[in-house]
Amino acid sequence: MATADERGKGIHIGSVRGAFAIGDHNTVTHHEGPAAPAGDPAQEELLRAVRALRDDLSRAVESPQITVLSGELAETEAEIADSGAAGPGRLARLRTALTDAGAVVGLLASGAAVSQAVATLVGG
Repeated sequence: MATADERGKGIHIGSVRGAFAIGDHNTVTHHEGPAAPAGDPAQEELLRAVRALRDDLSRAVESPQITVLSGELAETEAEIADSGAAGPGRLARLRTALTDAGAVVGLLASGAAVSQAVATLVGG
């Protein structure tokens, strides 16, 4: 809502939602899409677990297996954030990386959570 200021000059705009234009001969077109659908709870759980494991692995001693797993976790996080879900290929690569880094992953609760979330999504 626009109102005159104390001196009777100018315009004060309290808040705006959407699009607006100021001045003569302006045209504004605003299209608002539907709300984003709620995410898959299993994918959301995987995302939380992936983030926790990435945080835990940042304190682990580097090894080739940990490096590969860290990369797969980062790619999984990005894929879920971008598309809302990790695809079957990504889940398979993550599962392999988890298995290869099993000695470290088995010691971390976050590793068990990721393994369980992946198993839920791939069915076993």
